[in-house]
Amino acid sequence: MINRTMVRTRVLQTLFAFYKDEDKTTAAAHKELLHSFSDTYALYITLLDFANELTAYAQEQIEDAMQRAKITHTTYVPNHRFVQNRVAEQLFQNRQLRHYVTEQHISWEAGQEAIAAVYKQLIETDAYRQYMDAPENTYEDDRKIWKFIYSNLLPENEDMLSAMEELEIAQDAANWTIDYEVVLTFVAKTIRHFTADSDNNAPLLQMFDSEEELQFGERLLSETIAHRDEYQDLINAHLKNWDADRVAYMDTIILRMALTEIINFPDIALEVSMNEYIELSKEYSSAKSYIFINGILNETLLELRQQNRIFKQLKNNK
Repeated sequence: MINRTMVRTRVLQTLFAFYKDEDKTTAAAHKELLHSFSDTYALYITLLDFANELTAYAQEQIEDAMQRAKITHTTYVPNHRFVQNRVAEQLFQNRQLRHYVTEQHISWEAGQEAIAAVYKQLIETDAYRQYMDAPENTYEDDRKIWKFIYSNLLPENEDMLSAMEELEIAQDAANWTIDYEVVLTFVAKTIRHFTADSDNNAPLLQMFDSEEELQFGERLLSETIAHRDEYQDLINAHLKNWDADRVAYMDTIILRMALTEIINFPDIALEVSMNEYIELSKEYSSAKSYIFINGILNETLLELRQQNRIFKQLKNNK
């Protein structure tokens, strides 16, 4: 689940905190990096469990309506299609999901307002009305409504973003609002993989697609710390009219990470590394930092090639 782009982001955040705290050890930084990966996975599980929470809320609305009808002596015929959704039931019964929720004490208690708000938004959509009013209901229909919820209703949802802030604090986690949008795509991917025959042992996404991603992150962190002074000297040599002390702190860390990856990971294409760190600068630094970082990297790479320290080249420079 956690890809290399997310790994680089986590390493950057860990390094930023590491250099700000002079008393922090490398071992402590590695522990924080691993904890950040766990936080991202906890968000994935929490968002999967949202299906159970929204379904439970929908059931409460039916029960309340039935009680009101009883009191007022009116007729109310409930439509149980949504609360009996087979995909939601599969998620509720999924052993891996239930185990993680129990073990990590995942709770939506701090997000109840968002659940109510999302349900109110959902029942006003054409997609929901068509789902509930269709004469017949297939498994694909059940899956489609949840794909709609996760892919169309929840992204950029202010109520959910507020809930993420509350839940993040409750879970003693970090970066949930930052990761929210991308993790929603992982949840949608999980639902796409479910079938009518999926049982309670159906696999969820793992924290990493392979052990290589974790190893990459740990080594990137270690090598960046180990070569701090060496790579800073390389950067300083190409600052020209810039004062090294006036370069944005985040830009400095991004440059050190970029050089670490380019020099120490020969199997990663140069254009991949360049693009990834330029995108990181756009996300985490000032508006024009990417121009500065691109220029410094290009000049530094020219020197490294002349010294035969690297042999990789950008494809468009071959």
